[in-house]
Amino acid sequence: MHNLAIADATKVTLNFSLSLEDGTVVDSNHGEDPVTFTVGDGNLLEGFEKAMYGLRAGDEREITILPEQGFGQPNENNVQEVPVTDFPEDLTLEVGLMLSFSDAQNTELPGVIKALQGETVLVDFNHPLAGRTLLFKVHIHSVSPAVTH
Repeated sequence: MHNLAIADATKVTLNFSLSLEDGTVVDSNHGEDPVTFTVGDGNLLEGFEKAMYGLRAGDEREITILPEQGFGQPNENNVQEVPVTDFPEDLTLEVGLMLSFSDAQNTELPGVIKALQGETVLVDFNHPLAGRTLLFKVHIHSVSPAVTH
């Protein structure tokens, strides 16, 4: 058992929960099998990784993640008008509805309907957690050197 601290090139196994400041849980795997990731592999945002640097196996923390460290601030350029004709005819369009869109590279983008404006629909492509301060609770099970090939 290493007493390694989380840093670059470490593999971390943990349970976590992510909640809003009002206590609403956004994501959690407490009570489930822990997850393992390697620092820098892109599975976690850099701000979340950096917040855990220095933690060791057995540590439990609640870390406040500011928007700049998390999902960033909403960008008004990410709110776009989409023609009603781009939506399936059998879909009931409602404000607050989250849909998946594909961009030119066929990357899936979640978008939330902000407004219905006659022939166009105002869709917000900002991450739903953009602009939110998040509470990141972690329980670190193990930290080991990442195996690089």
